[in-house]
Amino acid sequence: MFISHLSRYIPENIVPNAHFTQINGLTDEWILSRTGIQERRKANLKENTNLLAIQAVRKGLENLPFPKEKIDLIVGGTYTPYDTIHTLAHAIQYDLNISDIPVISVSTACSTFVNAMEIVQGYFAMNKANFALVVVADHNTAYSNDLDTVGGHLWGDGASAFFVSKTRQTEQDWEVMDIITAGAGNVGKANEGVFLRPTQEGFVMKYGKDVFLNACQYMTKVTQDILKRNNLSLNDLSYFVPHQANLRITKNVAQQLELPEEKALSNIQYLGNTGCAGCAIALDENKHLFKKGDNIVVAVFGGGYSYGAMLVKV
Repeated sequence: MFISHLSRYIPENIVPNAHFTQINGLTDEWILSRTGIQERRKANLKENTNLLAIQAVRKGLENLPFPKEKIDLIVGGTYTPYDTIHTLAHAIQYDLNISDIPVISVSTACSTFVNAMEIVQGYFAMNKANFALVVVADHNTAYSNDLDTVGGHLWGDGASAFFVSKTRQTEQDWEVMDIITAGAGNVGKANEGVFLRPTQEGFVMKYGKDVFLNACQYMTKVTQDILKRNNLSLNDLSYFVPHQANLRITKNVAQQLELPEEKALSNIQYLGNTGCAGCAIALDENKHLFKKGDNIVVAVFGGGYSYGAMLVKV
């Protein structure tokens, strides 16, 4: 399958580290040394998860290489829903005004993007769709607590849209060569390392060290696995896009893979942790860097310890 077009939406409001210094005493130096984050984006009071996603899709429609009416599958992904019944995917369908097509919402925490792409891959393989729209968005600041000195400073908001086709539409299309997804929900502190229970409390990072160690381990392993499965070596890897959770995690995984730092793309420094949208946003932000023939691996790891990787050839 092929990525024909992609787009993103980032809220305008910027929250610098100084905001947290004022309200809970965390210094800019402390936050930078532990996360790499300098600032993050926050949705305004009139925005929600669905509206973030709709804005990303509308931006993508501006240069879409095929009529929007051809879209016959919508997959929405988020773990910070605005509405659990009229979901993100339903909101996109309503805005596009496309009837009688499959509409699916999925959540596997921060690994949701790759799982959403795999759902499209399955529909294409079963000849149940030809043109899909994958939209991932997280409104993390709606659920986070700025006073929380453990994790309140991590979160940012954002969305990205991917227009995916079963067959190549233009010479500029990227080919999705392979996808691997899995879960390690029975490992370590997977059941309580980080959680979000809307009826009880917002984000809680109870065992951050365990999350960190497993994220590094599994993103490294799944990157090696997907390259090996496609007869590629690490030398064949042009760019690596890890889940944007922590700059220390990105650097640790890149070091384990023996990748030059410039090959590991990151936006957490100025966007914060944008959840399942982070990798997707990074791909759109950096598309001007990619050249024909480049091999790109997206590696993800989420709460509940779901993980995966996607291999893309430009």
